[in-house]
Amino acid sequence: MSDTTLKQRPMCGRGAGSAALRLIVTVIVMMIVAALPLVTKAAAPQRIISLVPSLTESVCALQLCERLVGVDRHSNWPGRVQALPKLGGLDDVQLERVVALKPDLVLAAPSARIVPRLRSLGVNVVVLNPQTQAEIERTFRELGKRLEAEPAAEQAIEKIQAQIQQAQQLVPAWVKAQRVYFEVASTPFAAGPASFIGELMQRLGLHNIIPPELGVFPQINPEFVVRQQPQIILIAQNAQAGLAQRPAWASLPALKQQQICAFPAAEYDILVRPGPRLGEAALLMARCLQRFTQSASSSNH
Repeated sequence: MSDTTLKQRPMCGRGAGSAALRLIVTVIVMMIVAALPLVTKAAAPQRIISLVPSLTESVCALQLCERLVGVDRHSNWPGRVQALPKLGGLDDVQLERVVALKPDLVLAAPSARIVPRLRSLGVNVVVLNPQTQAEIERTFRELGKRLEAEPAAEQAIEKIQAQIQQAQQLVPAWVKAQRVYFEVASTPFAAGPASFIGELMQRLGLHNIIPPELGVFPQINPEFVVRQQPQIILIAQNAQAGLAQRPAWASLPALKQQQICAFPAAEYDILVRPGPRLGEAALLMARCLQRFTQSASSSNH
């Protein structure tokens, strides 16, 4: 036997040993993996409670109304949610009733008092509070992701944008030079330029009398409105009658020329909810503004 053959034998032994070692390691790894718990994707929530009207509407806009098992007392659209258990409002949601419904997702506003208590009980709570159009879109995408309805979320966003563009075409050009006041509550609170309502007004070409520095939905002094002399007022119908009784408001151009968009409750809900009917809100504004005449506006100058 040659020296070469003798020298190769140890090498062959080492190779066989390495292969055996690799086989043993592979078997051990496979055994460890097999012993690990199986990780599966969590199922999308099937029992949803919404404690915010706009979020209730958003879930339904994703074609998932049937997953709602309870809502807040103000959720009233679409009609099918009116038959669901009403669980209270921001400050008085009934904890026991919420828990009894066994939700796997609760949608709430940041200011809802019940949120910490629900979370302490292990309830899955998602807090959403859209205040601008960009935030409304982000909310849709967040819900679409959590509920596995992302295509429906994108379709809802596209529908809103298409309706806003349609509304832009309906607003008479002369209206865009008018000073406009949008009242969200008779305290009074107004829609500032940074709010989703203010953004709608801007996209329709309207001149908001509320300056940005006052905030999103500022409470204002009624005298401020008198100083601004709005030529158009957008307001809830049930608040219209009291406008002329406010000090000096009877002299406002909007009241003198009756250029007031007073929306009934069902329409006003559409205007003040940051959800899937935002495009409809734009159309409501535009169609009301179409009713005013340029001759009436001209007499204000």
